[in-house]
Formats: sequence, structure tokens, C-alpha cells
Amino acid sequence: MRAASTPKEFRTPDMPGDLDGTDGCLPRVVATVEFARGDAGVVCSNTGPSLAGVAVDTLGDEAQRELFYGAIADGRSWTFFGMTEPARGSDAAAMETRLDALPDPADGHALTGAKRYVGNASRATIGVVFARTGRTALSIRAALVPLPAEGLTAEPLDMIGLRGARICRLDLDGVRVPRTHLLGAHLPASRRGLWGIGRTFNAMRLQITALALGTAWAIRDSVAELRPGWSGLEPVTARLTAACALLHDAAAAVDLDPDARRPPSAAKLHGTDLAVRTAHWAAGAVGSGGLLEHPLLEKWCRDVRAFEFMDGTSNIQRLHITGDIASRKART
Repeated sequence: MRAASTPKEFRTPDMPGDLDGTDGCLPRVVATVEFARGDAGVVCSNTGPSLAGVAVDTLGDEAQRELFYGAIADGRSWTFFGMTEPARGSDAAAMETRLDALPDPADGHALTGAKRYVGNASRATIGVVFARTGRTALSIRAALVPLPAEGLTAEPLDMIGLRGARICRLDLDGVRVPRTHLLGAHLPASRRGLWGIGRTFNAMRLQITALALGTAWAIRDSVAELRPGWSGLEPVTARLTAACALLHDAAAAVDLDPDARRPPSAAKLHGTDLAVRTAHWAAGAVGSGGLLEHPLLEKWCRDVRAFEFMDGTSNIQRLHITGDIASRKART
């Protein structure tokens, strides 16, 4: 899995060589569904580039990509992606974390603020943090932050589901960022911040949907084994198959146009809702006390609720979809 998410030029000799067909969103979501069908928590606990890799590939220059992938080349290193804030959620345009220029330009910048719900931050080797250098939309920048770093503390949150993801709080108190670690300096100002965030989130929504549907398939498989012939098994199977087809279409659309917002939002809106409804169906299928008798199924029914809150709730996805439709109508 780590090898498949690593660009070809940065793969190490210990990685499989037959991975030429794994580049792009579509093959990755197909694989993620199957991995999550085993356990999404294990997938989230895996080392590798993860979302930070998407941001670095989108915004980083060659030297920054070499720094990032070199830091995790040992195969035992995690990464983190700092976007969500305690007061602002994942509203990138309203983020409060600051990236202040230091008096001596040679010293770079200092990161100050807080992030929440950051996966694997307490055990990561390197990551990406988004912050703002001013008040305009063009002032949003991404910084590459190797760990440990003076002024940065990461503390795991107490979770009741998806504990393998090691969701953390991240506090930043004057964390120094050299100028060479600011992503996107080689790009036009309009392509450094929100544009890179948008592309990263499009890929992120597809992966979250794949995790949700994979968990839903695991729940369905468990019920099929525990209650063969249970009422509703065929409709649930059909709905999950259709949701995966929608996910595949959305991933193919993003492969063709990385800026496409509507397909991944529609896939996440439907996929996460269906996954939760599948968990409700499973609880009824195994009967009173059934989840206590089958702890793995009970764990999946807890895990599946986390995906609704990753990268925007359902209402946020509805806003993305309607906003995209409105902008298309305005252009025509």
C-alpha cells in the first residue's frame, strides 16, 4: 500500500516493481476499498505519504519532494496533514493559523496556531501544515514541517472509533519554517494555496469514501456469515455495489480533471451515509446484544461513523455540489 501511493521516481528497491498501473485516483480507491474491507483502522495506521504526499506532489518543487519522500523512505515513518482547526473546522478560507515572516528574511517564517483531528501527528516524521501569511485568499500557504520541531506538540485524542488513525491535536508555538520549506514558491500566487487545497481535498474525499464503503462491505460480509439468508442482504449488497460504481466514476473524473469538485463530493455524500445505514441494518440483523457477542462487528459499527466528519460533513458536501452546479449554470 505504501509503495502504491509513492510516485515511481521515489520508490525504494524493497518495493514491488509491478506497480505501473497504480498511479491515479481510480486504482487507489479500488485498492483502498479492498484494504478497508479487512479493517479501515489498519489502513489508517499504515505508514506512507498519505494526504501530505498529495499536497507535496501538487505544490512542491523537486527538492521539496526529494526531502519529503527521503524522510519516509525507510518504510517505518508516518506523515501528517494539518488543515482542520478547532474554531474553523476545515474551512480553509477562514483558517487562523499564522505563518509570520521573521525579521531576518534568511530565518524564514514562524508557524503559530492550532490544528485538530490530525492523523498520526504524534508519531510522524514529516508533514504539511496549512497557514496564512495575511488576510487574503492568496495568502494561504503550505509548509513542509519535519519532526521533531521546537514549538510543535502533538497529543493523541481519546477516540471511540478508528483508533488506529491516531487522531491528534497539534499546537504550534513559533515553529520555525525555512523559506525552502514553503511549498508552491515556484508556482503563480493563485496556484499556491486554495488551489492546492482543493486538489488535495478532491483526492482525500475519494479515499475517505473508499474507507467508508470498505468498512460497510466488512459489516455486510460479517452479517452474511453470522445470519445467512437474513432479510435485506441482497438489497444491501446491491446498494454497496452501486455506491462503489459511483466512487469509481468520481475517481475517473478526478483523474481526468483534478479540479473537479462535484464528483468526489457526491460520492462522499452518498457513500458515508450508506455506510452508516449499513451499520444500523447490521445491528438489527444480529439482534439484541449481538454486537456485544461479536466485538469486531461492533468495532466496525463504531469506526464507520468517523467518515462523516472527515473533510467536511454531509452539509458541506451539499454546498460543494450546489456551488459547482451554480457556477456551471452561470458560465452557460
